[in-house]
Amino acid sequence: MTPDIKICGLKTPDAVDLAVERGATHIGFIFFEKSPRHIDAMTAGILADRVRGWAKIVAVTVDADHEELEEIIAFLKPDILQLHGRETPEQVLGIKAMFGLPVMKAFAVRSADELRKIDAYEGLADRFLFDAKPPEGSDLPGGNGVSFDWKIMGALDDSVDYMLSGGLNANNVALALSATKARGIDVSSGVESAPGVKDLHKMNAFFDAIDQWRRTGSKGVET
Repeated sequence: MTPDIKICGLKTPDAVDLAVERGATHIGFIFFEKSPRHIDAMTAGILADRVRGWAKIVAVTVDADHEELEEIIAFLKPDILQLHGRETPEQVLGIKAMFGLPVMKAFAVRSADELRKIDAYEGLADRFLFDAKPPEGSDLPGGNGVSFDWKIMGALDDSVDYMLSGGLNANNVALALSATKARGIDVSSGVESAPGVKDLHKMNAFFDAIDQWRRTGSKGVET
């Protein structure tokens, strides 16, 4: 299996270019002012235009209203909307109907029981993303650099299409891929030298680790 690879929280041309050159299938732009990875819609659109058609463009929002979404979509022209807040099933359905774009709904989880959060969204969201619950006191729903016990993902039906996120980096991405049936992985802080600052060396190491996993599969990887 070749997983989709999403590099999220991009803000600079060199990081966008490298992500796609190394094989990212998705690139994410974050529209959440509390995040160090926040970017304005116009700048994100300019960056996305560099690689449009080579990777899917993902707009990451947190409980954005329709006016905010309209502005983001107008400038970015995303392929996918990632909803990383507390959006209800009704809101997901309304957003899809209004904007005509696929939706990836994110959930923060810690236990297998919490995976059942997706039940009300099945058939509405086009894909799911599972992230670790943020540390106490964090204002960020994602990008906190913490992971969760990936073994809980075994409780999901094999038919569930999801991306795995939360604390991934070059040192553990092979283990994460071997421990789960994730059809996609999402990394942000794990390829940064500081919050919001993508590190090209760490990005290359991350892709190198995935390439190595592809060659060897789960051989030598303890789960």
